[in-house]
Amino acid sequence: MQINKKPEILAPAGSMDALVAAIRCGADAIYLGGKSFSARQNADNFDYNDLKIACELAHKSGAKIHQTINTVVFDDQFDKLEEFVRESVSLGVDAFIVQDLGVINIIKNICPDMPIHASTQMTIHTKQGAFLAKESGFSRIVVAREMSKEQLEDIITDGIEVECFVHGALCMSVSGQCYMSAMIGGRSANRGLCAQACRLPFSAIAGEKRCDLSLKDLSLIQYIKEMSDMGIASLKIEGRMKRPEYVAAAVTACRAVVDVKEPDMDTLRAVFSRSGFTQGYYTNKLGTEMFGTRQKEDVVSADDVFPQLQALYRKEQKITDINFDITIKDGEPTVLKATDGDGNSVTAYGDIPQKAINRPSDLEQAEKQLSKLGDTIYNLRNVTGEIQDGLMLPASAFNNLRRQACDLLDLKRTEKNTTTKSINEVPLSFPKTMNIKPKEMRIDVHTAEQLRLVDMTEIEYAIVPLCETQNLEGYVFTDKIIISLPRYTKNENAVIAQLKKAKEKGFTKIECSNYAHIRIGKILGFEMFGGFGLNATNSYALKSLAEYGLKDTTASFEMKLSQIERLADYLPYGIIAYGKLPLMLTVNCPIKQAVGCGKCEKKLTDRTNREFDVICGGDAVEILNSDTLYMADRLHEINGVTFITLKFYNETPEQVSQVIEAYKNQKKAPENKFTRGLYYRGIM
Repeated sequence: MQINKKPEILAPAGSMDALVAAIRCGADAIYLGGKSFSARQNADNFDYNDLKIACELAHKSGAKIHQTINTVVFDDQFDKLEEFVRESVSLGVDAFIVQDLGVINIIKNICPDMPIHASTQMTIHTKQGAFLAKESGFSRIVVAREMSKEQLEDIITDGIEVECFVHGALCMSVSGQCYMSAMIGGRSANRGLCAQACRLPFSAIAGEKRCDLSLKDLSLIQYIKEMSDMGIASLKIEGRMKRPEYVAAAVTACRAVVDVKEPDMDTLRAVFSRSGFTQGYYTNKLGTEMFGTRQKEDVVSADDVFPQLQALYRKEQKITDINFDITIKDGEPTVLKATDGDGNSVTAYGDIPQKAINRPSDLEQAEKQLSKLGDTIYNLRNVTGEIQDGLMLPASAFNNLRRQACDLLDLKRTEKNTTTKSINEVPLSFPKTMNIKPKEMRIDVHTAEQLRLVDMTEIEYAIVPLCETQNLEGYVFTDKIIISLPRYTKNENAVIAQLKKAKEKGFTKIECSNYAHIRIGKILGFEMFGGFGLNATNSYALKSLAEYGLKDTTASFEMKLSQIERLADYLPYGIIAYGKLPLMLTVNCPIKQAVGCGKCEKKLTDRTNREFDVICGGDAVEILNSDTLYMADRLHEINGVTFITLKFYNETPEQVSQVIEAYKNQKKAPENKFTRGLYYRGIM
C-alpha cells in the first residue's frame, strides 16, 4: 500500500465534450461507456470511432481511459459482448469496470492482462469482499458510496486499489441492489436504464407530498487529503449524464485539493446541487440533512457560472515543457529536434534554407517562431541549435516545422501511453447436460416464528436470517436451514462471530447475497447457496459461481422465464416465485429521517397512493414492492429450475402455511393485488 502518493482523479465522460473538459482540467483518468453494456445508457456514450479518438486524446496527455461494462448481461448478448471487448482492447482502453461475473469471465479469457475494476454495482463494502475481489484477479474495487470513514479505512487492502466516489449524485439504494425502476417501469438500473423513480414523490407521512427517497449530492472534496492519507487510490466523480461544465468544475475542485490549493466550492455548488451537498455517509451522520431535491434556485445559479467554466477547457492546458534544437545548414533540409518534459524526442525535417538577401535567420528569430505553441499541451522551455551564417528561413517554414514537431511528439506520447495487450479467441458454450430434478420448494422467512406451522418434511430448505438462528435452539430440522446473511453490514467481524456460533450449534449452510459472503463461507467451511443479490443473469455468471464453490444460486428476478429456462446448467439454479420483492436496500432509512422510529408505520406512499412496506433489520432497511409476486397457478410455465423460493416478510405463521398449501395445489391467483413480476414482461 502506497500511502501519501497523490491519488488519481477519475472523471466521468458521457460525451466527447465532457471528455475534453476532463482532460484539460487535469483529470488523471476518465471513465466512459460504449453504446452498449454501460450503466448510463442514456448518456451520449462512445462508438468505436469515438473511443479511438478518446484513447488518443487521453494518452497524449498522459491520462487513462477506463471503459465501463458495468451492466448485467443476458446469454443472447455474448456474441456482441465478445466483439465489444475485443474492439475496446484493440483501441487502447486501459481498464474495464465490470459488474457481471459472466462478463468478467469473458474478459479474462479474451485479454488476460487487462486490468479489471470491480464496479460499485458489485456492492463490495467490507474487508472480506475486498479479499475475494483480490483473489479473483481484480486490480481495483469501486466501493459502495454508503461507507463511513471507518469502513473505508478497514477495507484498504494490500494488493488491490480502492476507488471511492468523492462527488456527485447519490442513489438512495445501495448500488447493484436497486430494482425499483425495473419493477415499476421495466427500466433496469442493472442494465443502465434507471428511470430515477426514487426522485419522484414518495412520502413517509400519509397525505403529504414529499420526496423521502431523494438524497442530496455527495461531496467529499474537503476530505480528499484525509482519504489520500488513508490510502484511497482513486477519487471518483459521478456524472456521465452531466454537462461538460459540471465535469470541468468537479475536476478543477479535486485537482486544487490534490495540488494543495483551495477549491472553488461556490462554483461547484452553483453548477449542480440539490439544495447543497452532503457528507453524511462518510461522517456517519445520517438523517434529514442528507435529503434534498433540485430547486429552482439551483437551476438558475448554474446559468451564471457556465461561461467561466467553459473557459477552463476551451484550450489545451500546458502540461509539459518542450525543448527545441534546430539545425540550419547550407544545402540541407532544416532539422528540428523536439524533446518534452517526459524525455520523449522526435525529429522534424523542413525546407532547405535560402541565401539571406536582407536579415539572415538566427536563434532569436527561431525562438520567436517556435514559441508560438498556441493550442498545444507544450510550454516552451528552451531553444538551442546551430544556424550557419548568411542563411534564411521564412517564418512560414519555422511554423511548419513547429507544427510538424508537435504533431510527432503528440503521436509519440500517445503511443508510449497506449499499452498493447494480447487478444485471444474465446469459444462460447451454453451446455445443458445435468439431469434437472423436479422443482423443490424452499421458503425464505423473516422470523423464526414464521416456521411454527411449516411441515419441514415437505420443504427442501428454509432460509432464515442469521439474527434469528438464536430462536431455533433445539430445532429438529437444523440440516434444512440455510442462514441468510445481511446484504449490507457495517460490522463484518460481528457477522463472522455469529456464524461461528451458529456452526457450533449444527448449522452448516449459508445464503451468499454478496461477494464477501462467499469468502466468509469458504473460510468457515459452510455449504454455500447464492442469493438474488448476486444478480446472476447469464450462464457464465453461473459458471463463475460454481467455480467459487456454490451449490446452487437464485437467478435474478429481472429475467424473463424464457431466459431463465435457457440458462446453461453449469450450476443448478432456481427463482423466487412468491413474495413482495425487494425494490431497494438502503442504509439511510427514509421513514426515520422523516418522522423518527417512534412514529414509524413501516410504509411509504407514492404519488399514485400505492403503499410500499419498509422492513427494518440490522444496518440497512428493505423497501418492498407494493404488490405480491404470485406464481402458484403458473408453476407449469417455470422450467429449467431446480427449486422455487417463497419469500415471506410480515406474513403470520398461518399465512405462511396457507401460501405453501396454495403452491402445493397450484391455486389460482387471489383477487387482491398481485404481480407476475418481470417473468413475462422482462426489462430493457
